[in-house]
Amino acid sequence: MDGQTVKKVVIAGGGTAGWIVAAALSRQLGPLIDITLVESDEIGTVGVGEATIPTHRIFHHLLGVDERAFMRATKATFKLGIAFENWGQIGDRYIHSFGVVGKSTWMADFHHIWMQAREMGLASELGDYCFELKAAEANKFATSDTSQINYAYHLDASLYAGFLRQFAESFGARRVEGLIEAVEQNPETGFITVLVLKSGERIEGDLFIDCTGFRALLIDKTLNTGFTDWSHWLPTDRAIAVQTKATGPALPYTRAIAHDAGWRWKIPLQHRVGNGLVYSSAHLSDDEARSRLLAEIDGEPLTDPRIIRYRTGRREKVWVKNCISIGLSSGFVEPLESTSIHLIQIYASRLVQMFPFNGFSDALATRFNDMARVELERIRDFIVLHYKLTERTDSDFWKMMGAMNIPDTLRNRIDLFRDTGLAYQEKAELFQVDSWLQVMMGQRLHPQGRHHLGRLMSEDQIKMALNGLRTNIANAVARLPVHQDFLDQYMREPELS
Repeated sequence: MDGQTVKKVVIAGGGTAGWIVAAALSRQLGPLIDITLVESDEIGTVGVGEATIPTHRIFHHLLGVDERAFMRATKATFKLGIAFENWGQIGDRYIHSFGVVGKSTWMADFHHIWMQAREMGLASELGDYCFELKAAEANKFATSDTSQINYAYHLDASLYAGFLRQFAESFGARRVEGLIEAVEQNPETGFITVLVLKSGERIEGDLFIDCTGFRALLIDKTLNTGFTDWSHWLPTDRAIAVQTKATGPALPYTRAIAHDAGWRWKIPLQHRVGNGLVYSSAHLSDDEARSRLLAEIDGEPLTDPRIIRYRTGRREKVWVKNCISIGLSSGFVEPLESTSIHLIQIYASRLVQMFPFNGFSDALATRFNDMARVELERIRDFIVLHYKLTERTDSDFWKMMGAMNIPDTLRNRIDLFRDTGLAYQEKAELFQVDSWLQVMMGQRLHPQGRHHLGRLMSEDQIKMALNGLRTNIANAVARLPVHQDFLDQYMREPELS
């Protein structure tokens, strides 16, 4: 197919992944390509990806999605970060917020000055110097066209897929209902040519996007692309999810509560709460997990508990021949930091930028694959960090996690921070210095060294700078409305025309 004009795009599978891809391609490249999405109502979706990160807002901005329309359609609430409970030790709690901690200089990040001030008895808790973190703790939130607050959303993933379906279809994407029964390939090149549906309908295409979830129907079952297993670093392999009625106002953050074989989530939406238990099946049976989750939820269950089995790792290549795997078919890093929807959006956006209009290029696919690999490996390291830094020894699971060997890339980061207090973000890396800082400090990784910028400041200068920053943040948080009150008011306001 070298040199062939690529026009017909076929997306295999719907759900969140399929409709994100369809929305991005139809909105940005609609007049240039034909988009057909094949999905079946008979096949369920995972549909529990209810938390996002701030890049979600950037994606919506690129597509021109109205925030209120999106939030009404998906029953969304605002999210300022994640509260981690019982991770370092039982009883510990810290918030990984989406905010910037303090004010840094070109010479050194803020926390180096803070450590100097702390030693001098001039500084309060590190979190006092982060607006989003203090707003989350106070259950406060507000945003406007001029606001600088950094936030994401909690949303209903199934409703989000439906919202994006309407969006994509309005820009020309076409949906075909049907089960994929066979996949035909060019006998010489191995390129996929046709999806054959159970009805007998044949869907021809030039470029095929595999959004078939863990089944990986095209990238694995058809093209036999290998999988790199990361379960030795992330051994949780089950999640059990249940939806419940809300029992109180929605908090502006996700809760991630560690238990003796993993952790559980609690995600507040407008109309309900999403609950789930993530666990290692080697340390907790499915029946025990179900009983534990049902014992710990607050509200009346709205659904039956549903078990999701997964394997942590990545596809060795996400772009093979004329097929790109996006979503769960491309790999999975457990949901601890809400990165799944982000990865779908970034792959979809990158495809818009790197679309093979004039035919398929090995160099283009290699570049796409390299970027995807590095991104996922760095996200993996950040998630492994939470487990490795535990001080819990109350169960075999946590003893194993604290003692495990970790990737060299993560080991080097931990050693660097412990020895010098230096944290960093690579150019193409998702998580910023503030994220690494909040998790490492939140789980008791205290630096033994630091930059001595603080010694160049007088005691009065340090005191004035830190007191002013802390006071400004406290005053700004005090002026914010309660999250639920702002959400109710925001949902009553009209959408943008």
